[in-house]
Amino acid sequence: MQQPKLVVLELSESFASVWSGLAASAGAIVERATSVTELPPASETCAIVVSCGGEESLAAVVAGDVSAAGSARVALVGASADHRVAVASLRAGASEYFALPADVEALRAWVTERADAWRAGREAARVASESRRSYDFSKLVGRSPELRAAMDRAARIIPRVETTVLLMGETGTGKELLAHAIHYNGPRAASPFVEVNCAALPPTLLESELFGHEKGAFTDARVARPGLFEAAHGGTLFLDEIGDLQPDLQVKLLKVLEDRQVRRLGSVRTIEVDIRIVAATSVDLPEAVRDGRFREDLYYRLNVVPIELPPLRRRGDDLLLLARHFIDAFGTMYDLPGLSLTEPVELAITAHDWPGNVRELRNAIERAVLLGDGEIRVDDLFVSRQVGADGPEPPDSGGRIPFPAPMNAIERAAARAMLARHGGNKSAAADALGISRSRLYRLLES
Repeated sequence: MQQPKLVVLELSESFASVWSGLAASAGAIVERATSVTELPPASETCAIVVSCGGEESLAAVVAGDVSAAGSARVALVGASADHRVAVASLRAGASEYFALPADVEALRAWVTERADAWRAGREAARVASESRRSYDFSKLVGRSPELRAAMDRAARIIPRVETTVLLMGETGTGKELLAHAIHYNGPRAASPFVEVNCAALPPTLLESELFGHEKGAFTDARVARPGLFEAAHGGTLFLDEIGDLQPDLQVKLLKVLEDRQVRRLGSVRTIEVDIRIVAATSVDLPEAVRDGRFREDLYYRLNVVPIELPPLRRRGDDLLLLARHFIDAFGTMYDLPGLSLTEPVELAITAHDWPGNVRELRNAIERAVLLGDGEIRVDDLFVSRQVGADGPEPPDSGGRIPFPAPMNAIERAAARAMLARHGGNKSAAADALGISRSRLYRLLES
């Protein structure tokens, strides 16, 4: 594992014996240089110390040159304890001045802090890289025009780190996945992605979670605690189910969006926050505005870049494409290779309208993979919808017939549902529908 480098730019050898021990206590290694041009890359460097024995004024200029070069934080180390030297060093561009030997422990703490920050930054970059692979746009499987349009719009706003995004769509359409993709493919990827479900917490707890609180702000506030806005500083705050946010919190959220400042409960001090807001909702917000359940001004603040994810029933061939994708994924996960879709299973999948969208399909495929003993069966795809005195009602294997809808769509869905119910037997399905086999074929191919 790579260790951070403590770089010592030596203008004097007065403190040469100090550096190895300081670096070792911080888990770093020492690299010496005699000029700015010899400095290693900033990505390898946790801190730079400009060491001088008596030429503090010259060293301050050198420290300023190093700082201007955009390297890691720079400290000037000298022998003089005169505060005027420290002030001159800071004005020149150094971040700290330490007078040795008096400040050796303070210098040790500073080096340790910088080494820890370097390691934290490397870890954040690693996590961001892994998350970028996990949440790239290839995970949004599908070729339908509506999905492509949503992904294209998301890709265009990714570099605009200040832009607020509103994701709309039914439950299970992939809003959370798209929110992750927007964050982890953009400039804020190494910074936090913080998520909160606005419908999952009671309003009083949600307010404390979002804004934080000071000690004593309420009965159980024994210590001060930052909120999620502060936790997301530099990154993205994902407000899921924003349509369920209570009116009093809507007012406070609007204030944050306007000022980019938060105030903890029980505090009079405001805190600046640098975040991107991504909100998501399955609620029809314009209708909620008309009904007085959602503030119109907040809606317009959130609706800077609206992105609507289509329901699965409007995505055409994506349905079977996704089903095959999940079969491959779960077959690999559970060491059940070679699974595929038979014609009756395809018909059952296409006949169902999937009100839970991609999430429902994913769960159905996982269940069918686990229960199928090496094959995907229609009966394993759908759970019982009603439990009565005689036990669970068996699945209808075909989903619901769309209504209201054009007659040809109703007839086509009925044909597929009946064929699925009869296990792919076209003669039995045609007889049950009261039509000829040729008529059934035309319906299935339409």
